[in-house]
Amino acid sequence: MKRRAALLVLEDGRTFRGEAFGSIGETFGEAVFNTGMTGYQETLTDPSYHRQVVVQTAPQIGNTGINDEDDESGRVWVAGYVVRDPARSYSNWRASGSLQDRLAVEGIVGISGVDTRALTRHLRERGAMRVGVSSVDDDRDGILERVRQQPEMLGADLSAEVSTPERYTVEAEGEHRFTVAAIDLGIKRNVPRRLAARGVTTHVLPASTTLEDIRALNADAVFFSPGPGDPSTADGPVSLAKEVMSARIPLFGICFGSQILGRALGFGTYKLGYGHRGINQPVLDRTTGKVEVTSHNHGFAVDAPREGRTSTEFGEVEVSHVCLNDGVVEGLRCLDVPAFTVQYHPEAAAGPHDADYLFDRFAELMNTNA
Repeated sequence: MKRRAALLVLEDGRTFRGEAFGSIGETFGEAVFNTGMTGYQETLTDPSYHRQVVVQTAPQIGNTGINDEDDESGRVWVAGYVVRDPARSYSNWRASGSLQDRLAVEGIVGISGVDTRALTRHLRERGAMRVGVSSVDDDRDGILERVRQQPEMLGADLSAEVSTPERYTVEAEGEHRFTVAAIDLGIKRNVPRRLAARGVTTHVLPASTTLEDIRALNADAVFFSPGPGDPSTADGPVSLAKEVMSARIPLFGICFGSQILGRALGFGTYKLGYGHRGINQPVLDRTTGKVEVTSHNHGFAVDAPREGRTSTEFGEVEVSHVCLNDGVVEGLRCLDVPAFTVQYHPEAAAGPHDADYLFDRFAELMNTNA
């Protein structure tokens, strides 16, 4: 059976034709590519992809279907989905349905049959840009006009749009050791799971949380989660991070949370050309000298000196982790207050487990500060 035609139009006019995949309709967002060969379900349900159209560089997507266990949030967050060769059938002992059906049920407009290698090369050369995908309109010029009317990711304040409206708690496994207040700027479910495995009870809190809310929980530490959008707009979380450090409460931030801490320390942030998105990014941990294979999803980075120590209002700070592909700052360590961050995903959902030790470092920080 012939599939319905679909059209993808980038803001610079580059156009790709394919077939509808998922829901029938039209969608807009920022076109980004993910290099992971597995983990498409975790990618789709990652809140950090809010308002982004994800291009999968792996040619075959959907072979293992969709299951009831691997979602990283309560819904699919991507604005659109682009694949080359969707699976005609799926096979996995955990599967509860097909990727095509899941996208259709949640209203996610996608396109298949696209030369994703050519599209990825274009985004690498020209940078991430706005895009439209339509299976209801074949007017390329009309779609292009609507694409150029969309807001850009630079300057987008999105974390409050994905944050939990109400507090919820993930209990520690086994003996309770610590209590963590997690500021939800786009948290993934595997973060509190990795903390729970270390005896940590995690209270996941809205982005609007105050220091008084945290103190009321008698929290041993604060966690700033990953999330979407431009960190330069997140003034509320930055102010909270400053208050947390002033109170000398242990702090750990991941990805967007790392950029929040960077701003709180007085560093700037900037938009990467096409970002880091995938599960095979090499990062050097300067503390141990080891190279980790890590999971990334970030389009912005912290602008901090890569060598030596920098003096800030919270004492000295050093860059603890660096991406070996392009030298981007991937982690910060405060030397005079109990705070550190990484700009990638040690919870590895999906991805390798090389960086799982960072949750142990967080537990050690809480233990030292007790």
